[in-house]
Amino acid sequence: MVNPEIPSWRKVIQSQIVAVTVYTDKALVTRRSVVSLTGLERELVISSLPVTIETDSVRVSGVGTVGVRLLGVSSDRIYTTEPVAERVAQLTRQIQQLEAEKRHLQAQVDALVLQSNFIEGLRQKTEETFSQSLARKNLSLSETLDFLNFLGSQYSEYAIASGECKTQQQELDKQLQALRSSLQKIQTPHPKESLNLVVAVEVASEGEFELELSYVVNRASWTPFYDLRFSTTSDIVHLSYLAEVTQSSGEDWIDVALTLSTAKPGLGTLPPKLEPWYIGTLTPQIARRRYDVRPALPTIAAQAAPAGEGNEQEQDEIAPETSLIPAETVVAEISKEGSVVSFKLNGGGNIPSDATPHKTTIFNDDYPCSFDYVAMPRLVSFAYLQANVKNSPNGATLLPGKANIFRDNVFVGTTKLENIAPGQEFKLNLGIDEGLKIERNLVERQVDKRLISNQRRTTYGYRLVITNLLNKETNLKLTEQLPVSRTEQIKVRLIRSNPQIQLGEMGILEWQLTLPPQEGREIYYQFAVEHPPELTVIGLDI
Repeated sequence: MVNPEIPSWRKVIQSQIVAVTVYTDKALVTRRSVVSLTGLERELVISSLPVTIETDSVRVSGVGTVGVRLLGVSSDRIYTTEPVAERVAQLTRQIQQLEAEKRHLQAQVDALVLQSNFIEGLRQKTEETFSQSLARKNLSLSETLDFLNFLGSQYSEYAIASGECKTQQQELDKQLQALRSSLQKIQTPHPKESLNLVVAVEVASEGEFELELSYVVNRASWTPFYDLRFSTTSDIVHLSYLAEVTQSSGEDWIDVALTLSTAKPGLGTLPPKLEPWYIGTLTPQIARRRYDVRPALPTIAAQAAPAGEGNEQEQDEIAPETSLIPAETVVAEISKEGSVVSFKLNGGGNIPSDATPHKTTIFNDDYPCSFDYVAMPRLVSFAYLQANVKNSPNGATLLPGKANIFRDNVFVGTTKLENIAPGQEFKLNLGIDEGLKIERNLVERQVDKRLISNQRRTTYGYRLVITNLLNKETNLKLTEQLPVSRTEQIKVRLIRSNPQIQLGEMGILEWQLTLPPQEGREIYYQFAVEHPPELTVIGLDI
């Protein structure tokens, strides 16, 4: 039956979201609708769309058995008031139920007060008689203790019960306050805002027409994160490339073809323009504001494709649902176009508009790696294990994100991955490894009794013993540090080192060692600090 309020030349159509491409700060949504046209239509209306749509991004196209010209697209903001009667009745019933529970608790409290007052009155009335009987020895000691225990237990029982009732009353008051606040909020009319997109058309005759509509919405994003799993008995790192998709665009994405893209459409097509960078003297009397220079968002005019032409963006059919096999992870199809990488998820995506992160797997892969150790014995007496990993030359770009590290199925900690291009090498810190034992000892501290060139010299010597407790050869980068003088009056000199090494910048000593399995290595270095005898040296913590 035709709605008499809607003219015959305007048709309100129902559309369904079929595909979503999520960027780092927004998403491209594609809808489709099959329309039965009579040939009288001049406008096709897609209603109840979210206000997060960037209207300049709207695109329409379509194909069908009838000739259709798409003349243009416009948008109307619609304000409606949601029905609240059912919700009001529900909240009212909950409030009445809690108020009844509160009255019941208050009756229990009143009864406990009466009982407590009765015990108090009994104590006052029997106090003098009880004292006289005790003085005349008409009461035994056990009878006296029984009476005292009776009074004490009754007082304690009433006090505990009364406290529990008051605690329950306080909890009920909190619940009532929250319910009354919700009731007051929904009883105040709040119009709901939505968008209607109106497509102006010219229809040649009666027939079927499939309309496709795409637009960009805000409040949608995805962020990558990773699980990295290592084994001490294997030179392989297993990498799980994961994603968290979050959206509160105002519409749910249910059973859609979901694609994650590294493109950044919000950064604009033009590079930002540098403004003059002024400096001057401080003027306390004038408060200055700072302004951020941000790149402008691109402006794209809405356009319509002629009937019969497909959308330039390639559309993929929704994969049919299949039964899941336990322990198998569905991964994404990866495609690259220039520097943009897209991950098309295999399977229907379900991302409700609830602003909560929804996790999905992009892919899993194994990467060959090598391990080495780093140690700074002056700071810690442990060695840290590092993995040297190389991204596959034909692999996907690893975007910046948090990575959870597991070693031998034990959680080690988290690290931050930077942008890693295909073929790029990167390091991962895997935490402390007790497979290397490191000892550092001050074996010499000698102050020369004679002044040399009117300078006092103090000599320090350190011995380090590194033992490889592992059953394989390991590489270790060992770093030590000499003090650095901030004045010309204090001189720090490296006297000797074994193995011999050159002193680096900022007093750094660095050895690259190869340690055979189950063997040890000894390092020794000696340095001197020279200064005038009247000068007191600070900061020389040995």
